Amino acid sequence: MAVNEHIWDLIVIGGGINGAGIACDAAGRQLSVLLCEMDDLASATSSASSKMIHGGLRYLEHFEFGLVRKALIEREVLLAKAPHIIRPLQFVLPHAHSVRPAWLIRLGLFFYDHLASHPRLANSQGINLRRHAAGAPLNSSLRRGFIYSDCWVDDARLVLFNAMAAAGKGADIRTRTELIEARRADGLWRARLRQQSSGIETVVQGRAMVNAAGPWVESLLQEQLGLPSGQGVRLIKGSHIVVPRLSEGEHAYILQHADRRVVFVIPFEERFSLIGTTDVVHRGKPEDATVSADETAYLCDVVSSYFAAPVRPSDVVWSYAGVRPLFDDEAEDPSAVTRDYVLNLDQAAGEAPLLSVFGGKITTYRKLAEEALADLKPFFPAMGEPWTVAVPLPGGDLPGGDFEALVAQLAGRYPRLQRPLLRSLAARHGSLSDEVLAGSYQPSDLGIDFGAGLTAGEVDYMIEREWARSGDDVLWRRSKVGIHMSTAQRAAVADYVAGRVGIRSG
Repeated sequence: MAVNEHIWDLIVIGGGINGAGIACDAAGRQLSVLLCEMDDLASATSSASSKMIHGGLRYLEHFEFGLVRKALIEREVLLAKAPHIIRPLQFVLPHAHSVRPAWLIRLGLFFYDHLASHPRLANSQGINLRRHAAGAPLNSSLRRGFIYSDCWVDDARLVLFNAMAAAGKGADIRTRTELIEARRADGLWRARLRQQSSGIETVVQGRAMVNAAGPWVESLLQEQLGLPSGQGVRLIKGSHIVVPRLSEGEHAYILQHADRRVVFVIPFEERFSLIGTTDVVHRGKPEDATVSADETAYLCDVVSSYFAAPVRPSDVVWSYAGVRPLFDDEAEDPSAVTRDYVLNLDQAAGEAPLLSVFGGKITTYRKLAEEALADLKPFFPAMGEPWTVAVPLPGGDLPGGDFEALVAQLAGRYPRLQRPLLRSLAARHGSLSDEVLAGSYQPSDLGIDFGAGLTAGEVDYMIEREWARSGDDVLWRRSKVGIHMSTAQRAAVADYVAGRVGIRSG
């Protein structure tokens, strides 16, 4: 077994949003970083979210004002850092008096508007659903509603861009590389890694380790590291379904159910609506999480109680489930378990430190990374200062921060390429679209057209620059074009990726 004599400052286990965010921040502070992920980047919880950057309006009901304020501040930061994959989104909240009184909703929205400044987003307001266009798809019995602002995000690409930023600052990003075991020795961590495709094992060494394994954080501590967990984790499954578009406008909806949970209906991929999420205790392995028939029926029932046209399980065209690794605060109701994070530093005199991440949410990942590096700073006194707050993520330096201006620029530079294609590229790659196109000024220059705006040229870029190694990587994480494709088209993409990856590794 090969032993790499190089000593990394930081070994990060887990390629979800927290692991990628910590790797990005650390690499920018002149620490040498190795990140290993047993599958693809964002292959678990971080690509199974509701696709929102939000403060968490419903968390106010559980008096988590600190978490909401922190998330609202980060919402503005992230909107500026990644305007290509994050956009403002207005949410319509129909009022059903039997769930929460109007005064309570108004009070919650007042706090939501004022806990942090939001110059890019509009304040909340009350609306008449019978007169406002957003009320058109809803039941005629609903008269009163509210509108407030949050943001939509391409969650998997947010993870990817953090990994790309880390790699750009020298980090070594190893996907499909599993941690077999790690032990402390001579003031260092010695970790045995196995590369998935080849089965080759190597031993790497690091001065500190971060356990950002998400829903595997506790099992990794016990099984791979041989340590007690020290903290409790509640594994809560959240499921989503996708159905044909339920409304013509660009508004999202937040629906209050009689059980006091809320369900979101969000515009998705132009032709669809994304519905979620559930909160169900998950007792199996995280990788075995699936959407149950009961969850599908629950989501359909909630939406059908508000929308004029009923939603049935037979309408579902795609679904996904993810397991949230929430810090166990012993709340009885899964919906009431805190979404805030806890960082646990394990280090005895003379031993290499281990920082484990429990809980968290996509919106606060950057702040989590800053706090993680602050906890590790005593071990790296020469570490640089925090830097991520004002620096765009890769592709995020749009002209004037304006997405439409970028699309117009691309249309001017590539007049022979169709504007919908350029818009799709801009939405996935931002200002890096020129690198993706790489001098492709005519459609034929882009190679095979797989359908749904995906070409061989873009797939090649995803393989070369974005660590894509399978059809699913391309169809469901680097993009969401799989939902627009036939079975045959998806198979063609998978075959193409397999061939290109085989050539590359050969």
